[in-house]
Amino acid sequence: MATPKTIGSKEIHAAIKRLVAAISGRHGAGQKILLLGIANGGVELARRLDAGLAKAAPALTVAPGTLDVSFHRDDIGRHPIPKEFAATHIPADVHGATVILVDEVVFSGRTVKAALDELFDHGRPTKVELAVLVDRGGRLLPVAADYAGLTLAADEHERVFVHLDAKDPGLDTIRIEPPAPKPAGRRQTAKVS
Repeated sequence: MATPKTIGSKEIHAAIKRLVAAISGRHGAGQKILLLGIANGGVELARRLDAGLAKAAPALTVAPGTLDVSFHRDDIGRHPIPKEFAATHIPADVHGATVILVDEVVFSGRTVKAALDELFDHGRPTKVELAVLVDRGGRLLPVAADYAGLTLAADEHERVFVHLDAKDPGLDTIRIEPPAPKPAGRRQTAKVS
């Protein structure tokens, strides 16, 4: 049986710094950006990117916000809306804006599609980019991250859990866990007549 793998806070913090550098390198001084964390996983990452950009590129105008994609998910029947969710908060007009969607992991692309649906309910941005901490591959939709802090080759059945601790970044972790073993079922025997 495969064992879980863990990535610690030092590597995560280095990945976040790479994201900040890549975003600030692509966007010029005076440009206005809406930095929208996809709830719930992308909210803390967006907060950290906002703080990093304030230091690395103070001439860049960044307005952080939150995007709740719950009602746009295509799997809402299997994954109901969590009790602790962050409501959509877009701090400026979306129309004509440059928007960076932020999430902790990109996998199938379905969450990004839901985020785009939610975003376009609020207006028509000029440009939309995607920043993720972890790109684990395995896309089912034609979605690619513009900025990825880490790229992992995770099997489609493995689970990738990201924990960004808002109070103590030293506790940040990424865990890659093997698929849960299938419960042993009772063998059915065919009756021979």
